Amino acid sequence: MSRQLILALGVLGAAILIAVLMVTLRPEPEEQERVEQAPLVETVPFEQSSGALEVRGSGTVQPRETVTVGAEVSGRLVYVNPAFQEGRIVPRGATLFRVNPVDYQNQVRTARADVAAQDVAVLQAHEEVEIARDELERFAQRQQTRDVLQAGIDADDYAARILPPTVLARQAFGGAGNETSASGPSRLATREPQLRSAQAARERAAANLEAAQLTLSRTRIAAPFGSLVREESAAVGTLVQPGQTLGTLVATDAFEVRVALTEDEAALIPSLLRPGAGRIPASVTFDYGGITYRWEAFVDRADLILDPETRTIDVFLQVPGPLQAGQPVGDAQDAPPGPPLLLGSFVEARIVGEIPVPFARIPIDALRPGNEVWVVRDGRLRILPVRVIQRTDEIAYVTTPSLAVGGQIVTSNLRAPTDGMQVRMNARTRPSPGPTPEQSRGE
Repeated sequence: MSRQLILALGVLGAAILIAVLMVTLRPEPEEQERVEQAPLVETVPFEQSSGALEVRGSGTVQPRETVTVGAEVSGRLVYVNPAFQEGRIVPRGATLFRVNPVDYQNQVRTARADVAAQDVAVLQAHEEVEIARDELERFAQRQQTRDVLQAGIDADDYAARILPPTVLARQAFGGAGNETSASGPSRLATREPQLRSAQAARERAAANLEAAQLTLSRTRIAAPFGSLVREESAAVGTLVQPGQTLGTLVATDAFEVRVALTEDEAALIPSLLRPGAGRIPASVTFDYGGITYRWEAFVDRADLILDPETRTIDVFLQVPGPLQAGQPVGDAQDAPPGPPLLLGSFVEARIVGEIPVPFARIPIDALRPGNEVWVVRDGRLRILPVRVIQRTDEIAYVTTPSLAVGGQIVTSNLRAPTDGMQVRMNARTRPSPGPTPEQSRGE
């Protein structure tokens, strides 16, 4: 065996010996208990509050009164108010447009002349009645004289033996005409029917004059109230016919907002469906240019018929003075003057509730499917069923039997949550979801 081979075997044996010594002499590793890592969650305070909730909803601003204006008589438009344009405001009583009145003025003059002619006819008939009355009085006096003479005829004298006294009287005082006189004068002889005919003709002429004047007044169309012009289609020179629509006006003294409430939300306002319960305060807010503005309102009425599709109750809020600038809400007190409440705008509505109830105000993303919430109490997750009193796009008002215990409500998601599991809370909790109802009313 060569010297090199012996040297190589020696080096290999030394390496194996060193490896065996290292494995044999190594220290035993320390055993440690395996720690399960609890999931980290984001939370916000979950606390009980109490008081009358503000019932919230949303709706679209719509007109409270709308009127369609049009021509009442035929003719050509000779005047159109410059403010009678879509989007403009016209005051109450302002002339919107006028139809050419010349033909109708002539009709008034003709009717007035007819009345004057009938006045003369009535006066003449009165005079004829007076004349007829005088003639009849003279006739009556002559009749009395004849009766006296007739009474003086002796039925035993010679002439009476030849002819009866009645025949003698008829021959003496005008013959057969006395039969008519004895029965009284004819009604036509008094001229009273002729007077009534003349008076009726005068009344007919007066009625025609009133009709002509009314038609003339209809050549001018005025605004029935302070109005916002919604539509218009009138121009000077347009030939119009009765009933032709020329525009649509919206009353500006008040607008309406229709808000749909669930039965649970409506139950928070017991007087909502009670006739004659008085005004229920409310308000509407509208975002304009990144700033929220508010207008005071009140509940005008509630529909007593449930919507067959949504099973909700329609509540109508009335907003007085909608053209006044809205008031900035919250931290925007130094904001520029607000706009008027725009028709067709989508607004948030708040109605003051009347029943104090215990509740918790939570972010809407903390409400889980099936109306459940996850609450952290003593480091463990509790899955609680809740009853949703009302909800909006951002927040929900809920109540549960253990509401008074409080805790931290989980706003983040968990992959497999189970009741009683340990969780860790993020030190940077989210802020609470907005002001309380009392703070909202004090804004």
